[in-house]
Order: sequence, then structure tokens, then C-alpha cells
Amino acid sequence: MKQVEQQTRRPPPPPAPPGQVEGAARLLAIMRRLRAPDGCPWDREQTLGTLKPCVLEETYELLSAMDDPADRAHYIEELGDVLLQVVFQCAMAEERGDFTFNDVANAVSDKLVRRHPHVFGDVAAGDSSTVLRNWELIKERERAKETRKSALDGVPSALPALLKAQRISEKASRVGFDWKDSGGAIAKIREELDELESAVSSGETPERVKEELGDVLFSVANYARFLKSDAESALQGAADKFSRRFRAVEAAFRAAGKSMRDSTIEEMDRVWDEVKRAGPAHN
Repeated sequence: MKQVEQQTRRPPPPPAPPGQVEGAARLLAIMRRLRAPDGCPWDREQTLGTLKPCVLEETYELLSAMDDPADRAHYIEELGDVLLQVVFQCAMAEERGDFTFNDVANAVSDKLVRRHPHVFGDVAAGDSSTVLRNWELIKERERAKETRKSALDGVPSALPALLKAQRISEKASRVGFDWKDSGGAIAKIREELDELESAVSSGETPERVKEELGDVLFSVANYARFLKSDAESALQGAADKFSRRFRAVEAAFRAAGKSMRDSTIEEMDRVWDEVKRAGPAHN
């Protein structure tokens, strides 16, 4: 694999239009006022520990808004709530004399310029695969100055498991540890399914069965990468679809004056199939 050469950088992009700068400055000023001695008692009491649940909740609310970007007002609101969490922590750090919002913005700007030599330098990268390979090489040079020793470093341990599995497989792939094509990945799923079935049928311990089940799920997440599909959102979509169909089945039984608990699985399967055939409302 070719190394990314150091190149003379092109000039960075122009600064943001005045309106955007004013918006950021206004938000920072409001947060400083809220944290002032005579500001809001609640905002003044917050710590990094108390903000963690807020960051998580706002992130998931933004993810939900991203499913319907046509709802412009809601999308803007949720993006703003996530931005607020960044500004909140920057204001706290500024009070301690640690760093400022500008330090954070400049740090990520520097990183974007540094890791895009095909845009801000003279490195050629004609496709996304080359961009990603170069990105990893640049990160390796950066890590040489840090304590990180693995290509997997930087994957947050608190990520949802399915997303974490896909991120790990992506990072391993970028250093060449990967199947040649999707055929190897799907064969691995079949192999892990066989091992899971064997563990169950042979009466292995629950811990062993759980381990084999995890291997199956990891293999599926890895295969999703070959399909250029996000495993986390794919599973979320499947869960939502099941919920819609199941609620429709419940409604059908209620309308018929029947209880699902007192019905056979054959009766429930029949109604389920009817719901599937009913059309997009339940699919």
C-alpha cells in the first residue's frame, strides 16, 4: 500500500459567512450568561457526570429526527440540542481555564485539513476506498505520537453493540485484515451458525451458547459492511417493522373479539400473513 506523501497544503476553506459566525457567538454568549454567578441555578449545578445522560438522550433524539429530515423545524431543533451539549461543555472548560469552543472548532478543522490531503494538498484519491486507506495511514502517523497502539483504538467502548461490531470490522478492514469479497463474509455467517447450533444441540453451558450467538451477530454486522448497509439502522428498521405488524395483529384480534393468549400459533400466523399482505401501512 502506498504511503500518503506530505504535500504542500492548499489554502484552507474561507471562513464562515457572518451570519453563521454571529449565530455561534450568540449561542456561546447565552451559555456563558446561564453559567454566570447570577445565571440559571440548574445550568450552574451541572457537571460532566450529570451531562452524560443529556448527551446520550439528545443524540438519540437527533438520530430519530434524521429519519425524517423533511421535517425541517424538528431536524434543526434536534441538531441545535446536540450543539448545545458541545457548547455547554466548552463553557465549563472555559471557566476552568482548560480550553474554549474555538479550541475545539480549530482542532477539528485542523484534523479535517490534515486528513484530506486529496482536497487541501496534492494527493490523488479518485474513490472512497482510497480516501479511507489514506485516512488510516494518516491516523497511524498521528497515533505514533500518542499512546494508541492498535488500529481498533478510538472505537468507543460504550457504542451500541451492533454498531460497535461494524466499526471494529471497518477499522480492521482498513489495514488489510478482511475477506477478499462478500462471499467470505457470508460463509463466515454460515460457519458461526453451525457452531451455534452445535453448541445448543450438544448441551453446552449458557455462557458458551451466548459466546457462539455473539459470533453470529458479529459476523452479520461484518457482512452488512460488504452490503454498504448500516447494521444498527437495519436492525432498528426490522424492529420497527415487527412492532407495526404485531400491533396490527393485536388490533385484528381485538376487532374480532378474540384474545391472542387464547389463540393458537397457527391462528396468529394466519393473521400475521394477512397483515403483511395488507400493504405499506403495516410494512
